[in-house]
Amino acid sequence: MLPKTGELLVQEFKVRKQQSKTYRMDFDRNCITGMTDGLDAVKQAVICILNTERFEWLIYSWNYGTELTNLFGKPMGLIKAKVKKRIKEALLQDDRIKDVTHFTFEENGRTLNVKFTVQTLIGKIEAEKEVSI
Repeated sequence: MLPKTGELLVQEFKVRKQQSKTYRMDFDRNCITGMTDGLDAVKQAVICILNTERFEWLIYSWNYGTELTNLFGKPMGLIKAKVKKRIKEALLQDDRIKDVTHFTFEENGRTLNVKFTVQTLIGKIEAEKEVSI
């Protein structure tokens, strides 16, 4: 007699979204102040992702963070294209973020200020990142 294996494949699984509740970071005072959830938690995640250099910290997955330090000294046209692509790629790793749009660039000496809109499942976030060039 042969075992029945097809029954295991017929079962349906429910995928539950994990809560976004996390510790609230007070960036001005450099401390943890309670808990946060919803859009504030996503804003905090965006800040953390943008300020973590990818592949530099062993504690994080290779999918976490941005790759912006190796753009130093490159031509401005290349930097703008790469920054847009890398920021979008880094933020879309978070499943609460749907899209990253409306990039604007402002050059100020040896820095490039990048402003953009993060479209989340909950709402929109205006964000910015300063990149040394």
